[in-house]
Amino acid sequence: MSNRGKLFVVATPIGNLQDISFRAVETLKKVNCIFAEDTRTSKKLINHYDIDTKLYSYHDHSSEKEIARLLDILKDHKDVALISDAGTPTISDPGYSLIRQCINEGIDVIPIPGASALTAAISASGLPSDAFTFIGFLPTKKGRKKKISSLENLDMTIVLFESPHRLIKTLNQLKEALGERPIVVARELTKLYEEIIRGNFSSAIEFFEAKKIKGEIVIMIGKNDDRINF
Repeated sequence: MSNRGKLFVVATPIGNLQDISFRAVETLKKVNCIFAEDTRTSKKLINHYDIDTKLYSYHDHSSEKEIARLLDILKDHKDVALISDAGTPTISDPGYSLIRQCINEGIDVIPIPGASALTAAISASGLPSDAFTFIGFLPTKKGRKKKISSLENLDMTIVLFESPHRLIKTLNQLKEALGERPIVVARELTKLYEEIIRGNFSSAIEFFEAKKIKGEIVIMIGKNDDRINF
């Protein structure tokens, strides 16, 4: 299988274009093609670093035909890079099923590590990070209440992603289910209007109700018995 191409899973910046490794740029320049979650978004990064590698689309709604094309390229001894809109591919992003297919086909999958909203947020949160649970995005409809209830007895920091238009609703639902707890909300990490708000559910709800919310959001929730004075 060694004569097959390799799939490079390449982390890209979550906001600041300088947050990319030399190895990532070099990889994106050397591979035969790049598959991106949204080619329009990725072109900003590609153009910034003068990368002229051919760009294709790969996302949650990619057809079987498009996925087969990607696998055929790899089977044709050509290397491919997989990138997401921002951060590390497959972390609350499309891609894990593709990784699994490549593994089943005997294709080498090579991670090129770098930026991740998850690790950036938890590293600056001030909440315990020796063990934490990451749940990605909560279900928007079916299973949402059950998922939130399942968090109550977790004895570690809880991390989730949320969109701006659902933030207030989510904070209220979490407070109702989990009770008052220390939390940290990180918004627009590495970007011009980066904001990290520390407090509890009540103070965070009050803060965000008073402003127009934009950008990518990470919510981190402390344990029930945390005695953190934010």
